[in-house]
Amino acid sequence: MEIALLDFPKISDPRGNLTFLQNEEHIPFKIKRVFWTYNVPGGELRGGHAYKTQHEVIIALSGSFDVIVTSKDGTTSKYSLNRSYVGLYLPPLTWRHMENFSTNALSLHLSNSVYNPDDYIYKLVELIQEGI
Repeated sequence: MEIALLDFPKISDPRGNLTFLQNEEHIPFKIKRVFWTYNVPGGELRGGHAYKTQHEVIIALSGSFDVIVTSKDGTTSKYSLNRSYVGLYLPPLTWRHMENFSTNALSLHLSNSVYNPDDYIYKLVELIQEGI
């Protein structure tokens, strides 16, 4: 599966909206790890790496931020996340970083694997040169 924006169910109600996820019905993999980032100071970046094997979905639960994806030829694509019922699917070997966090932004990350420091690629040049 390629990079994609995923729409999740949104149930509207006068008392407030509700969105839910059901493993493998709404997420293209079995979730094994969940983490979130918050209180990101203005002007800071998060991410700045790729994963060798990990699949990930990123959701802006609150506020907004941009996910910048850099391809192996150096071109970039920007995905602005600001709706809690939309997620960005990123397959393995996708270089990305997050920026432009609004006040009180909360990003939720769903992964198909447990944390493994050996799965990270921290230099874009390594991703390009090794042809991974």
